Amino acid sequence: MKKIAAILLVLAAAPVAHAKLPPPSAEAQARAAETAAKAAWSAKVDAYKLCQAQDRVAALYYEQTKAAGKTTRPPMATAGCHDPGPFAYTRPEEKPRETSGAHSPAGTATQPPSTSTPAAEGKPKP
Repeated sequence: MKKIAAILLVLAAAPVAHAKLPPPSAEAQARAAETAAKAAWSAKVDAYKLCQAQDRVAALYYEQTKAAGKTTRPPMATAGCHDPGPFAYTRPEEKPRETSGAHSPAGTATQPPSTSTPAAEGKPKP
């Protein structure tokens, strides 16, 4: 009975969880972008450390098999380990609306598609 009551309570509270939240502020968006960049950098660091560990294990394996007198195949050629370097985040510059690219293309701005001749003169007379 308690399990059913708990399930019903969770189902009754579910619509509250789907309430529409206000859009995040510019500061919150900037913090989210920086957090995402830091997470991506952390993933690169983790991949770099994994690559180094795999290289150490492979070197130890080849060393031990040579010491045991066994023959091994040559190691498979792979991409080297690339150090991602220290974390550096530069906040993207906020562009004003005039330079955001929402306007006409540059060609249309320098040479408008309109002509100086009236539309009536361009049409042939019947």
